[in-house]
This record gives sequence, structure tokens and C-alpha cells, in this order.
Amino acid sequence: MTDSKVALVVGAGVATGGAVARRFARAGFITCVARRHGDQLEPLVAEIEAAGGTAHGFGVDARKEEAVVDLVDRIERDVGPIEVAVHNVGGNVRFSILETTVRKYTKVWEMTCFSGFLLGREVAKRMVPRGRGTILFTGATASVRGGVGYAAFAGAKHGLRALAQSMARELGPTGIHVAHVVIDGAIDTPWTRENFSDLIAARPDDGILDPDAIAEAYYNLHLQPRNAWTQELDLRPWDEPW
Repeated sequence: MTDSKVALVVGAGVATGGAVARRFARAGFITCVARRHGDQLEPLVAEIEAAGGTAHGFGVDARKEEAVVDLVDRIERDVGPIEVAVHNVGGNVRFSILETTVRKYTKVWEMTCFSGFLLGREVAKRMVPRGRGTILFTGATASVRGGVGYAAFAGAKHGLRALAQSMARELGPTGIHVAHVVIDGAIDTPWTRENFSDLIAARPDDGILDPDAIAEAYYNLHLQPRNAWTQELDLRPWDEPW
């Protein structure tokens, strides 16, 4: 294990999670990235290392307690102290309430909310004795407003927001900065451009969220002095209705 600081991003996909990992890597953090299928992390790890950074990829089912406990233990033991932990696990699916089975609802809750609890608890156990650290949770429009067809997703995102608020109140006095980020709007990804081409074409070039701009906001949250911490941050394009 080295004395280098570590940024852990759980849910490191091709958009927000990957951009956040790259941003912290550029700042000199050893970046640990995790998602359910670890082989899908190879391009991100290679990109970070090609740019001069250090990255490690982990295949982890963030819904499983033993998997999250093992992930945090391995990183703390073999890589370094986790200074920043980002929970960016998705689960944005749409079902009519009439078609929402217990299995669907439970799976969305496990992915979107329960996994946040597991990660937050485990990294907090390591951060509190050190008296420092940042824990960031990615929220969505559904964190503050339920929409048609989003009973499962909105319920889970509301729960994640409540988790972040409770953790911020408990852990702030110990020196741990906990913040929840509401991402309100479409994010510019290949998937978005392929599936919502009409929406993209109808908006100005800067009318859709840039993952790198989101990542910059996450990094700046970590840099905040504790006499002026942000506990919740809304990010949306200038032309987004809200």
C-alpha cells in the first residue's frame, strides 16, 4: 500500500462516472473504478493510464454487502486510503405502477439506494478515524420529484437523497463532507444521442449536460473548505425547464 490518496467511483460508466474518475486522476489521485462487469472498465483504465494517471478496475455487484465490504477492504489494504468516494450507480427505468412487480421495484431500490448505503457506510468507517474525506452521491430529477412511470426509480432516488442528508448531518462534525448532486437533465452520451436524436437536434450545443462539466463540479465539491460546505448541488443546462 502507498500513501497516495485514492478516489473510488462506484458506477463508473461511459458518462458521469467515467468523467469523474478521469478528473480525479488528473488531480493526482489513484483512481479506483468499479462496476458490475469489470471487463467493461478496461477502456477507462487504459485511458487514465495513457494520460499519465493510475487506475484500478474492480468488478463488483454494489447491491451485495459482502462485495462492497471486500472492495473497500482491498482498496484500503492494497492501494491506499480512500479520500473520495462517489456513488454513481444507475437504475433509471420506467414502468407503469400497474406493471411494477416486486422484483422490479426491489431491484431498482437495491441498485439506486441500498448500494449507496453500503458504500457510504463502509467508507465512512475508514474516513471517520482519519477525520477527513468526501462522499458524493449522484442524484437525479427523480430525487426531488416523482414522475409518471417512475415510482420505483423516484422512490429509490428519494431514499438516496435522505441517506445523504442523514449522513451529512452525522458525519459533518467528524470532518467528512457528504454531498448529494441532483443531475437535472439529459447527459451527453452516445446512448442519449442515439436514442433521443430529435431532442438533441432541437437544443443548442450547450443545452445538454457535459459529463466533463459535471465531473468538474464534483471535484470542486471535494475542494471546498469545511467552513462553507455544499450539502446539495443542482446541476442542469441553462435552458432546462424546472
